[in-house]
Amino acid sequence: MKKAFIYRRGGLGDTLLIFPIIEILKKKGYDITASGNRDYLSLARHLGWVDRIVSEKVEEAFDLSIEIGINGNLYPFPQEREWIVDYYLKRLGLQGVSYSKTLPFNEIDPIFKGKVIIHPSSGSRKKNLPPWLFLRLKELYPDGIFVAGEADSWIEEYVNPFYFDNDIIKTASMLRGARLFIGADSGLSHLSAYLGVKTVVIYGPTDPLVWRPVGEDIIPVRSSDCPPCFPHVCEERPCLNERIVEVIAENLRNWISGECNSC
Repeated sequence: MKKAFIYRRGGLGDTLLIFPIIEILKKKGYDITASGNRDYLSLARHLGWVDRIVSEKVEEAFDLSIEIGINGNLYPFPQEREWIVDYYLKRLGLQGVSYSKTLPFNEIDPIFKGKVIIHPSSGSRKKNLPPWLFLRLKELYPDGIFVAGEADSWIEEYVNPFYFDNDIIKTASMLRGARLFIGADSGLSHLSAYLGVKTVVIYGPTDPLVWRPVGEDIIPVRSSDCPPCFPHVCEERPCLNERIVEVIAENLRNWISGECNSC
């Protein structure tokens, strides 16, 4: 059997954005060793797409080695404005090869079944939603449930309770039952979209064209003509302004009425 090695450090969103590569290579018959965040990669192993997870690069012969990083053989950022998944597949000669737009993950924990989930944070402070914004979202959806990720303890100052589980399989099973997910450009937003949940992703300083999640039921929201500037983000962040709540509400009204072009 052919052997492939895939290396990608990063957060949950970064990891999920390489899943199409992993799935394609598995379908091509590769035995896959993956290195990166072991907890996040465990989801790929749960799906049967990864055969082995290692903490570091291994001194071993592989038929194909993909090392995504500044010093790797696949640079982690596109030079042009294009979706990162398309960029990866193009560079690897895999463009046009089909992959799952929705993860084949069927477990559902009923705790979030039919609920609206609000996720205000991310792995970067520069992308986090300002407190007034997610509190306004709570006003819009009084029955909304706040969820947090590993780097999100700061939201405890503003909302309590909120849900957190550091087991990615458990988290996926909880999100899988949600009716709607509204979140910042974060790993949990990527996971929600990939699971097939209707997902509103709020983009401030990051570029929705480049960092769109994998999924078919996504509403990307920006409320400013201010160009994406991440990682060189100003303190004021005018890209995250009060009009965002109106834009979200308008998009969801259109979705409910069946008129949303993104739906």
